[in-house]
Amino acid sequence: MGLKSAGFDVINATNGQDGINQTKSQKPDLVLLDQIMPDMLGNEVLTTLKQDPEVNKIPIILISNYNESQMMKDAIAQGAVDYILKYQIETKDLVDKVKSLLGELNKTDAGTTPAPTNTPGENNPTGSA
Repeated sequence: MGLKSAGFDVINATNGQDGINQTKSQKPDLVLLDQIMPDMLGNEVLTTLKQDPEVNKIPIILISNYNESQMMKDAIAQGAVDYILKYQIETKDLVDKVKSLLGELNKTDAGTTPAPTNTPGENNPTGSA
């Protein structure tokens, strides 16, 4: 069961810049951000989004196949709420993690519709979770 079949609205982006643009225009409740993309690293997108006062409160989860500890530490230090290694998580567990995080956020803001953004990278070209 992916995010769409779990009832979430999913906005796909084709690269990092598209992800930045989509996040700024759509203002989703959560961003799922791939670390490796054709035009820039996920950490670069994360930095850009966290410096923008219009979107810097949107929680961002980075997703990667690369178990590079410094990259993970940098992402968390820059404000990512989590860093998930793709090979260590099943789709159902990702859906549960998104539900849990959005549930925590929606406790104070009832009535919003979650719309996670998945910015695909080279290893996730369709953007589906």
